[in-house]
Amino acid sequence: MDRELHLKLTVRLYTEDDQRCFGPGIATLLERVREHHSLRAAAASMEMAYSKAWRIIRTAEAVFGCKMLSSTIGGQHGGGAVLTPEAERLLAAYRAYQADVEGYAQGRFEEAFGFYRELDRKAP
Repeated sequence: MDRELHLKLTVRLYTEDDQRCFGPGIATLLERVREHHSLRAAAASMEMAYSKAWRIIRTAEAVFGCKMLSSTIGGQHGGGAVLTPEAERLLAAYRAYQADVEGYAQGRFEEAFGFYRELDRKAP
């Protein structure tokens, strides 16, 4: 095989009724809110509609039973948003778990498929 293989995993959390509630999309959205101090700017940086960003945030809030963002409206210095302590905790737990799963999976991938480099490369 002339190409390198790699593993790509996506870790997503679902409710018991299979509703997606946390995954790479909301994790990135929360990180962008942290960076931009604004849900609107975070959504724009991901080329996501603001309404979709709010829908994702509200779904997570409903599932986890806590606020994800603390927002302020306009004023002299403009409005903004910051992550709540609960959102920070969920985000950190998700990223740590994701790193653990990816590390384990990469090792298992190498064990299971490392032989592919030695396959006979003759075309049929």
